[in-house]
Parts: sequence; C-alpha cells; structure tokens
Amino acid sequence: MGDRLAGKVAVITGGCSGIGLATAKRFAAEGARVVIGDVDVANGERVADELDGGFVEVDVTDKAQVDGLFATAYNLYGSVDVAFNNAGISPPDDDSILTTELEAWRRVQEVNLTSVYLCCKAVLPYMLQQKAGSIINTASFVAVMGAATSQISYTASKGGVLSLSRELGVQFAREGVRVNALCPGPVNTPLLQELFAKDPERAARRLVHIPTGRFAEPEEIANAVLFLASDESSFITASQFLVDGGISGAYVTPL
Repeated sequence: MGDRLAGKVAVITGGCSGIGLATAKRFAAEGARVVIGDVDVANGERVADELDGGFVEVDVTDKAQVDGLFATAYNLYGSVDVAFNNAGISPPDDDSILTTELEAWRRVQEVNLTSVYLCCKAVLPYMLQQKAGSIINTASFVAVMGAATSQISYTASKGGVLSLSRELGVQFAREGVRVNALCPGPVNTPLLQELFAKDPERAARRLVHIPTGRFAEPEEIANAVLFLASDESSFITASQFLVDGGISGAYVTPL
C-alpha cells in the first residue's frame, strides 16, 4: 500500500486478533518488519508467515518473556522502532466494584497495565540508544469517562495506561522517543462480540451513546496506530489519542 514505515521494525503485543492483527497487517503493508508477541502460537506463527515477519510466544505479565520478545526483534532486524503495546483482556467477572473479586481485579491489572509497564521498560533502552522510537500503548475512551455499566478493573487499568504513557512521553521527549496512549472507543472485535452476544441489551445501551451510531472496525483503529507510529506524528507525544466516534465529546447524540 505504501512506505510510511519503510525500514522500521515494529513489535505488536496481542497481534493475533482484533486491533493488533489489523495493525500488524497495516504496518506490514506500509513496509515495516513486524514481530508479533502473543500467547496464540498457532495463529501467531501463521500471521507472521503471511506478513514475512516474526512471532514470539509471550505471556505479557512475565518480565523475562517480555524482555525476550524485544530482544528477539532487535536480534532479528537490528532495531526496534515502534512498540504497539496492545495486549489486554476484558473478562466477564470484571464488573461492578460490588461484585468484582480481588482475584479478577488483579488479573486484569496484570494483563492490561503491568504488561504495558513491562513492555515500555523493555523497549526503552533500544529506543534511547537509537535516539528514536514511537511507543503506542492501548488505553481506552473509558480512561477519560465514567460509565454506569462498570468494568471496574478494566477502567482503572486503562486510566493507569493513560497516566503512564503521559509520564513517559514527557520524560523521554528530548531523547527522540515519543509515547502516546491510544484511546479507542468500542471496536467490533471478537472480544466485544463475545461480550455483547451474551447480552444484546448491554450492546444497545452502549450504541445509543455513540454519535456515529456504530462500533469502530479494527482497521479504523489500525489507521490511527499507523499515524502515531509514523514520522507524520513527529510532534505528538504524551497525548491521549481518542478514536472513539465522538463518544467522549457527546452530551446528546443524534436520533
């Protein structure tokens, strides 16, 4: 399709489905060498082959495995220019604070927030050595809004991702490293489909708040990630990059 990432090496966690997969395909189409980190070995190896890239089986909550992911990318291709720290979960036992147990809280925090800390910690030395790099961390529009249909740990974890990204974006701005938090609205992914298939009323309750009247497609979010990864966004760092169909700007939505 183009060469907006020509010569760049990109690592994507959670790259076997949803936003991660759409982004991996978009990056490869724009000339990047893509290394996917995921627990899904079968699909990971298949996607890596299709994209002429690499795959590393990785538990993103395990520091040694995360370190190994970025080391593999560097050893394979000689640099790490883009890190899309995207892996995350939204399990059904994460609900209202009144019903969400401590184990569920901790599990979501580990996958959604601690993993981003580990990925940033692992990739920053490569980027600082290069004096260049773009880190995109997947937060969410719920990081800037409240919801009565709560997923308390998910919401808190995404708020943490937003704050962590802002801090790193400021800290390393003069070292050539940009760090931004991507804040998608609801996206038509297998995760969302599974959640709403069990509760159509829950889906309808959310759709009414979206000015565009629909969920995003993964490819639309991938386009935003591509922009943040490319040199076109060279003056953007420490930002909350909302791609939410207008949700966070809406009071009353169209009929």
